[in-house]
Amino acid sequence: MKWGIYMKILAIDSSGLIASAALATEDAVLAEYTTNYKKTHSQTLLPMIDEIVKMTETNLSELDAIAVTAGPGSFTGLRIGSATAKGLGQALEKPLIAVPTTEVLAWNFCGSEAVLCPLMDARRSQVYTGLYRWNKETGSMDCLTEQKAVAVEEIIAEVNHLGQPVIFLGDGADAYHAVLEEKTEVDYSFAPLHMSKQRAASLAACAFIYAKAEKLQTAAEFVPTYLRKSQAEREREEKERAEQSTGK
Repeated sequence: MKWGIYMKILAIDSSGLIASAALATEDAVLAEYTTNYKKTHSQTLLPMIDEIVKMTETNLSELDAIAVTAGPGSFTGLRIGSATAKGLGQALEKPLIAVPTTEVLAWNFCGSEAVLCPLMDARRSQVYTGLYRWNKETGSMDCLTEQKAVAVEEIIAEVNHLGQPVIFLGDGADAYHAVLEEKTEVDYSFAPLHMSKQRAASLAACAFIYAKAEKLQTAAEFVPTYLRKSQAEREREEKERAEQSTGK
């Protein structure tokens, strides 16, 4: 497949509290719909996609690929986004482009010279995070530290070790604002509100880079990246261990 300015990608992001969808060609975001208001992704995501398609007079068969945030993030959100992308991909026979959540967040600051530190609140005193830097020569994002689930103090130590200015973004930057201010030893800043959370337009921009590199997969192949077990899985395992220890 030859990728160019007339190719269309539908981008879907429901990895966090925000639900976002966008339709883009390589040279323009045709539409973007983002919401962060008291509703579940199961209530918002499909109506948002439907509105985008109607407003741009797009037939879904015109799409060349569907981009989806691969995770980590909210287990429920990832499952809804994954099911939506896989369903559309299978029905339309279109490839999927899966992009790590933290890389999608970093793309909000493409062009920046700072180290980019996306932070998603993973609860249990942890964040989903990674470190990135924009590469102006390749027009893509270099990954300095692969995404992982760690204590916020651990990623702060990595940032301090690099010794370079950093931008913190994501809902984890809100949740751990005080400790970031206290323990960060390099020059730092926090992303402004319009660039601090997931945006489907950023996912779409990154997805074109992935597409050119042939990082495509079928809907059947795609599996979200959770990085750690869900609360329900952890509770079940704890219950099983407790039963085994008591001989039940």
